[in-house]
Amino acid sequence: MTQAPIRVTVNGTAREFPTAPTFVEMLQALAIEGRRLAIERNGEIVPRSRLGEARLADGDRIEVVVAVGGG
Repeated sequence: MTQAPIRVTVNGTAREFPTAPTFVEMLQALAIEGRRLAIERNGEIVPRSRLGEARLADGDRIEVVVAVGGG
């Protein structure tokens, strides 16, 4: 039995993954880097401590905000 791809929306853009990635795997796949970032899933903040274990689910709406320093 094959698993259907996972379809999510990340920062307003539809994305598809072959399997349900963790948030860390999603960030790597999308080449999003930075220690100062926040992730929201369906309106709820995902704690940094859960990024390596929590997995995306089909239909999730994800917002990734990366803090950029400057002056």
